[in-house]
Amino acid sequence: MNLKSHKLLARTRRHFFRECGVGVGRIALASLLAESVPAASRADASPLAPRKPHFDPKAKSVIYLFMAGAPSQLDLFDEKPKLNELDGQAPPPSLMKGKRFAFMERMSDAKLFGSPWKFKSYGESGTRVSDLLPNIGAVVDEIAVIKSLRTENFNHAPAKIFAHTGSVIAGRPSLGAWVTYGLGSEANDLPGFVVLQSGPRGPRNGPIIWGSGFLPSTYQATPFMPGPEPIFNLKSQPGVTHERQGRTLQAIRELNEMRLDETGDREIATRISSYEMAYRMQTGGTELMDLAGETDATLEMYGAKPGEASFANNCLLARRLVERGVRCVQLYHTEWDHHQNLIKGHRKSAGEIDRPAAALIRDLKQRGLLDETLVVWSGEFGRTPMAEGGMATIGRNHHIDAYTGWMAGGGVKGGQTVGATDELGFHIVEDEVHVHDLHATILHLMGLDHERLTFRFQGREFRLTDVAGRVVEKALA
Repeated sequence: MNLKSHKLLARTRRHFFRECGVGVGRIALASLLAESVPAASRADASPLAPRKPHFDPKAKSVIYLFMAGAPSQLDLFDEKPKLNELDGQAPPPSLMKGKRFAFMERMSDAKLFGSPWKFKSYGESGTRVSDLLPNIGAVVDEIAVIKSLRTENFNHAPAKIFAHTGSVIAGRPSLGAWVTYGLGSEANDLPGFVVLQSGPRGPRNGPIIWGSGFLPSTYQATPFMPGPEPIFNLKSQPGVTHERQGRTLQAIRELNEMRLDETGDREIATRISSYEMAYRMQTGGTELMDLAGETDATLEMYGAKPGEASFANNCLLARRLVERGVRCVQLYHTEWDHHQNLIKGHRKSAGEIDRPAAALIRDLKQRGLLDETLVVWSGEFGRTPMAEGGMATIGRNHHIDAYTGWMAGGGVKGGQTVGATDELGFHIVEDEVHVHDLHATILHLMGLDHERLTFRFQGREFRLTDVAGRVVEKALA
């Protein structure tokens, strides 16, 4: 036996594992990464590539109309004749015992405040809707009104975070991020999750409530702005041709792919995808925002005006986005925070959203899209049956124990009311729907089981509904 053969025989298995040039540990790690990193996170596929739902979905897209500032359910959907009868009287002491309000010091001498508006029965369902929303009333047979929503926090900022992420702790993924994480997107030239804003200012917490939290950043929303440049920094610099930019992006992609192969870092896949998406959107994004191609009849139905920043334009854009395969669109409209001057303020805000929201439902239906598009409407909480402020500037305080929202479209049973409150609209007396339940129902209609849609972070599995949530079966068709 020669010396070389002797040395090979002397090697143990431990020596082999330690000194193997390839490295068994590396082989094992590569295998684990291949199993743990979804195919859509690798360089050969987009992180937003469409993925199969847990079960057959009722809806392919969701449009969430969020009324930032909290509308008064008592003046829009939850009619209370008894409250009108007791208008101006002191509430029973038991009503507010143990309750907390945003401005408790103002509630000590509060009086009950009946709605200044009349209600009317609409549609075959006979659902009662305020005079402030006649257009929504006209499509109420497509809507499931939920009068028994409940949330956790009575201040706007944390309540908005909770309404979108299921937690009052900033930094958790938003509803839209969870949806696109679970399903990807069918839009090739647009983001999977888009935000549109209208009103005098943006909602409190802005990016936090539509962010991706600890999910890969590819799932956070892309805000679209009105005007010829909907996305900041999308336009090429002067002198940079489309061909030259394409060559540059190809070189960047190759460098990123090399780094992705080395590290398996999902954020690199996100970076590759975002560069390429931006390149494609340089034409697609501008075309999307141009409403000039819509018919005069469509523009009139929405009350939209090309080039204007408005809720009406955004509702029409939302339809255009889901037509193109965008998975989630969230519209934010301010200002509904009327602690004072509720009559003037609610009349203005309701007037801005009534016609466009109803037009969105009509438009989706006539195009055959309503059956596969879920439309959701709500604020972050409701308003008290007691008045706030003097009679000259009367308003309503924050109320978390009962408020109203509605759903329409994909998988929703329209023309019905879910839940009920007491005769003053203060407590829920039938079919409570917590925010976690609303989220579970939205995910369910999109074909996602809220208990199975999870992401491991800091040593445990997280989900949108935390450790709660149930599907609201009564709302389903």
